[in-house]
Amino acid sequence: MGKASRTKVDANRREKIAAQREAARRAEQRKRILLATGSIIVVAAIVLTFVIIKLNNKPSGTSAQGVSNGPTGTALASVVHNLTTVPASTLAAVGDGGGAVTAMPKSISGPALTANGKPEMLFIGAEYCPYCGAERWAMIVALNRFGTFTGLSTVHSSTTDTDPDTPTWTFVHATYTSPYLTFTSVEETTNIPDPSTGSYTLLQTPTAAQQALITKYGGSSGTIPFIDFGNKYMIEGASYDAGLLGQGKISWATIASDLHNPNSSIAKGVLGVANYITAAICGMTGNQPASVCTPAIKSLESQI
Repeated sequence: MGKASRTKVDANRREKIAAQREAARRAEQRKRILLATGSIIVVAAIVLTFVIIKLNNKPSGTSAQGVSNGPTGTALASVVHNLTTVPASTLAAVGDGGGAVTAMPKSISGPALTANGKPEMLFIGAEYCPYCGAERWAMIVALNRFGTFTGLSTVHSSTTDTDPDTPTWTFVHATYTSPYLTFTSVEETTNIPDPSTGSYTLLQTPTAAQQALITKYGGSSGTIPFIDFGNKYMIEGASYDAGLLGQGKISWATIASDLHNPNSSIAKGVLGVANYITAAICGMTGNQPASVCTPAIKSLESQI
C-alpha cells in the first residue's frame, strides 16, 4: 500500500475514532442529565410525600389560625361522655346557679314553632362568638335530658374577640334526636376571618323564616346567640359569664369534669343556665317527660 493510501486510511480511522468518542461523550452527557433529572424527580416526590403526610396528620381540630380546636378520638369521646352524663342530683344541687346566671329566658308569644310534628328549639349562633360558645355547654347538658346528640365536635371562639379562645362546641355536623322536641341549629360563620372581607368566613345561612324570627323577637341588632323555644321563650345574648370557661387556659376535659362538681364556679354557670333551658324546654313539651320536668324545674319555669 502506498504512502498516500495509508495516510487516507489513517485519516478515516481517526475520524471514525473521533466520531465514536463524540458519540460516547454525548451518550455520557445524556446519561448524566437523565440521572440528574431523575434525582430531582425523586427528591421532589419525597418532599411531596412528606407534605402530604404532614397535612394528613394535621390534627382535625386545628383551624387556619393555628389554634387547637380541642380533643379528638378517644379523648373527645371521654369529654362528650362527661358532658352528657352530668347526674340529675348535681343539676338539682346547682339549681338556679346561685347568682352565676346573668340572664334568664324571656317569655314571647307567637304561633307555635314546630318541626317534624314536634315543638322546635331553634339556635342561631356562630363559631367565633364567645357567648354562643358558653351557651352551647349549657344547651348540650339541657338537651341531653330530652334526647341524644351524635357528631359533636369541639371548636374555640375567636382568638381576637371578647373572652378569646373560649373552648366550646359546634353543631355543624351534629345530629340530635328526641321524642319530645326538634332541635335546629344554624352556625352562621366559622372562627376564621376571611381576608377578602375582614369578616368571619360564612358557614350556614338562616332561612327566610328563621331570619324573620330573629328580626321579630331579637330586633334589628341580630344579637347572637339567639334561641327560640317554640315561640314561647327566647334567649338573646349571654346567659352567664363566658370568662368562667378560661379564655383558652382551661381544657375541654377540665370543664366537662368540673360540671360534676356542683360547687365549682363552672358548674354554677353552665348548669344554672342548663336548668333554666330545661325549664324552657319543659314549657314547650307540656312538661314531658315528668322525670325531667320535676317540681324544681317547674319552679324555674314559673320565673320565666
